Formats: sequence, structure tokens, C-alpha cells
Amino acid sequence: MGDGEAVRSEWPLSPAAQLFHSPGFNCYIIAVMGCKTSINPDVVKAGLEQTLLKHPRFSSKQVEYDNKRFGKKKWSCTTVNLEDHVIVPEVDPKIEFPDRFVEDYISNLTTTPLDLTKPLWEVHLLNIKTSDAESVGVFRIHHSLGDGASLISLLLACTRKTSDPEALPTIPVKKRAGSTHSGRFWWFLLAIWYLLKLICNTFVDLLLFVATIMFLKDSKTPIKGAAGIELNTKKFVHRTVSLDDMKLVKNAMNVTINDVVLGITQAGLSRYLNRRYSEDEKNGQPKQWKSHTPKSTRLRACILVNLRPAAGIQELADMMAKGTKARWGNLFGYMLLPFNISLQDDPLDYVRQAKATIDRKKLSLEAMCTFASSQLALRIFGMKVAGAITYRVISNTTMAISSVVGPQEEISFYGHPMAYLAPSVYGPPHALSIHVQNYVNKMTIAVAADPNVIPDPHQLCNDLEESLKLIHDSVLKKGLIKDIV
Repeated sequence: MGDGEAVRSEWPLSPAAQLFHSPGFNCYIIAVMGCKTSINPDVVKAGLEQTLLKHPRFSSKQVEYDNKRFGKKKWSCTTVNLEDHVIVPEVDPKIEFPDRFVEDYISNLTTTPLDLTKPLWEVHLLNIKTSDAESVGVFRIHHSLGDGASLISLLLACTRKTSDPEALPTIPVKKRAGSTHSGRFWWFLLAIWYLLKLICNTFVDLLLFVATIMFLKDSKTPIKGAAGIELNTKKFVHRTVSLDDMKLVKNAMNVTINDVVLGITQAGLSRYLNRRYSEDEKNGQPKQWKSHTPKSTRLRACILVNLRPAAGIQELADMMAKGTKARWGNLFGYMLLPFNISLQDDPLDYVRQAKATIDRKKLSLEAMCTFASSQLALRIFGMKVAGAITYRVISNTTMAISSVVGPQEEISFYGHPMAYLAPSVYGPPHALSIHVQNYVNKMTIAVAADPNVIPDPHQLCNDLEESLKLIHDSVLKKGLIKDIV
């Protein structure tokens, strides 16, 4: 590992890893994997022994010790008994509502913590046929083991192409756009302009970040959780949509997939909230949020941005197979992403607004500065204060959102062809988290919701799916793809 973890038997948890154990921020990552065949537990255990157990974090437990700088936990290598980590419950294959059973099973996992005397991960294998898979695997991993993107990359490093069982999946690599300005003078002026925007945007974002710590809260809406929301049971649902439809919108509007994802999310949330407002008015039940019209609603997503370059799948596969070093660890800053919640006459306006928001965030050092400020708070005030600041920032926002790039071709998990992958998270003080994961020509939208706040997460999925359809149809109706090959 990058910090010499492969050769040490004990080493302290990083401050970020300690933070995921702080009160109000005890976070877990859930990854639901649908398979096209039934799962053979013995094959999975044999595969895990040759791959995942080679990673130091997955073969180490966290033990208590006293260290003023790093806190009171450290990693300690241990012998892993796979029987403790691979759970295969007896399931009636003819159960009447299999999809609901899987949802309830995963939701029940959020009510119990992992055993701290063992490595903090487990895999549940459910041989039950659902509407979109022949069987389901559920990974539950404590967030202190790593950031979400790295953990999903590690999971994918345990898979192989279905067409070539010896080959790792192919993950698209983001290409940097080349400069279109050949003149040095104009390039210099443009660079000065971008620098000024970078400084201005960063300054404004830091002011809003400090204000969020002190007093600035999101509007009270039907999807905003109250104090203590992190302790409630969460429900996990997902919906698979066409990645090709998203790419069509992307190419037609000259935007990115993330722009389209954010646009769909804004549109879907606007539809969902508008319905909730209307239902409250019809039922004659005035709520505290009723005074907020959609246009005046402040709704933000808090995004944890990992500042450490993520290890590639090949790098992680080599680490597990050959014992080589790989970059790893939680090293993150915060980014507060504002959402425009309103009903638009033109569905494409959602994507245009999303692009403007993301383009502005790209010209800001918000994540790096918030990381530096959290490190300063940690050194000066200690872990409790740093944890309290983190909790306050996240609890004063409404939701979390993330997007993870997946394989371009069909893959198999230890010989089991994968139908979908739906990663999510629970533990932060949010009532709603939305994570999207692409796989081949599909995009899976995973929703984690507090059923006490959002009793109908499937309806939210319907609104997100319908929003994509409206945006896609609007592109076709306006003939924006006529010049696209």
C-alpha cells in the first residue's frame, strides 16, 4: 500500500478513517450486485480468499489504543474466518414478493453495526430470483476502509470479463480536453480570466461553507431529515435506465454524462416535491415547508470529494495477486452542490442549469480548501470538534449524490455473470442519498431513503426515470441530433 501497509502488522487509522466512526457519522457502504445465475457460495469464498483477503484493510481489524494525534484506533492484521463474513441465509425460492424481501433484508442490515472485533466487512448471498436478477449479493463495508469509488474499484478488480475470464473489466478513462487557443496572447488573457474566476468562486464557496457550519440550513422540505436522522433505518431501492439515452442527450446538448445525471436528478426531485406539496394541500394538512414555494427552496447536496488519485483496477488486481503496493485511503474534502428545484416548461433547461452549476464548481478549489480547513480543525481542536463540524455541514444540507464509472462490457464475479451493480451508503445525517452506476449500456440509479421521511422511494425512482424520458424525447422533438453521427 502507499503508506507501507503491506509490510506492517499494525498502523494507525488516518484522521479521515477515524472520522467515519465519530458520533452521527458512522458510515457504511452498501453495494447490491444482481447476478444472472444462482450464486455458488463455495466458489465465492474461494475467490475472496485469493483476492479481497489479500488487501490489508480487509484482513485487519480495528483495535483501541491511545494516540493524541491519530485518535484511539489502529489497524491490526488478523486471521480472517470467511464463515464470519460470508452470510448465506436460507431463503424460500418461491417467496411471494421477492423484490420486497430483498429490500427488507438489506434495510434490516442498517439496524445492526458490524462486529468491531473482526474486519469491518461482510457479504450476503441471497439465492432468490427477483424482477431483474436470478440472485443477489449484498456487500456491507464500513466507510473507514476506504472511499466509495476506491471500494467499488476494488470490487470490480475481483471481476473478469464474461467474454474473457482472464481479462479485467475495461473502465473508460477521462480524457483531458486539448487547448483550442493557439495564440499565446489570447491564451494568456484566458488563463488570467480563469484564474480570477477560480479565486472568486473559491472565495464565495468558502463563505457559504463557513455559513453552513454556523447557521445556513437548507429549507425544510418533504425530503429534509430532522436531527438524529442518521440513526433511523434506511430503505434501498434502485432503477435501471438506458445509458444510451443519456449519451444521446449528452451528445445532442454538448454536455457530460454528469451534467445529464444532475439534470435528471433536479427534474425528478422537482416532480416529486411538487406532488408532495399538492398532496398536502389536497389533504388539508399544512406543513412547516408549505410556506416555501419550489422556486424559493434552498436544497443542496453535500458531496465528499476524494482528493487522493484513485487506484486503477489493474493496480488493485496486481496488489491482490502479487502483493504490490496500491494507492488507498480516505482523503476527502467537501463540495456543496445547489439544486434548482422548480417545474420547467422546457425539460432541457434542467440539463442546462446542471451544466452551469457543474462548470462553476470545476472552477473552484472548494474541496481542497475544505479539506485543509478540516485538517486544521483536527490538529487544533481534536477529533471530536472535527467530527462535530462534519456533522453540522452534512446535516444542514438535504442529500448526498455521487456517480461512479463502471465497466463497458459484461463482467462476472467469480464466474457469476453480473446483471447490475447498485452502490449506496447509510450513516450520514441525510434522509436521501442518490448514487448512479453505469454498467455496459445501462445506468442504475440507487436510492437510499429514510421511509419515515420518504415513504415512497419507488415513486421517486419513477419520477427520475420519467424525467430522463421527457428530456430524451425533448431532444428528439427539437431535432438536436440531426447533425450527430
